[in-house]
Amino acid sequence: MAAVCLVFFLAVALAATGGGEAALVEHTFVVSQIKINHLCNDTLVTVVNGQLPGPAIEVTEGDSLVVHVINKSPTGLTIHWHGVKQQLNCWADGPGMITQCPIQPNKNFTYRFNVIGQVGTLWWHAHVGFLRATIHGALIIRPRSGPNSYPFPKPDKEIPIVIGEWWDAGSCSSGKES
Repeated sequence: MAAVCLVFFLAVALAATGGGEAALVEHTFVVSQIKINHLCNDTLVTVVNGQLPGPAIEVTEGDSLVVHVINKSPTGLTIHWHGVKQQLNCWADGPGMITQCPIQPNKNFTYRFNVIGQVGTLWWHAHVGFLRATIHGALIIRPRSGPNSYPFPKPDKEIPIVIGEWWDAGSCSSGKES
């Protein structure tokens, strides 16, 4: 009986990953403030890894994603994995004060979740205040069965486009004026 259960479990696990080898994809996000010139004025903005938008994450369906967030900013924050199905792992979804407390300044938090049952280009963003205006990036989930499994011809080139907006009032104060 135990052998039958083991074979069944292995068959289900293999089917869930599409038969390919799942990987552990690991990133480190260092959240900090940098000075940029925006609309002819120098201003401090909160960014990930010194870039705006933040880094793109690429995974394959079935992979495990681990993101270490090191908060060196003066503001508590969370990261929301927009559109990612958080099956049996909703505490890694990022809405501050709903699924988790904000990561306080000079503290760390590690998000861990499996990317199962979906493909496409999603995005991640801060989920506290207006930090999502500068803390965001693409999350690209490739199909486990390869690029030929898309329902369209493979494009010559892929370029993720992340659209954001700037407000003359600044990203932190704009919520108070609306």
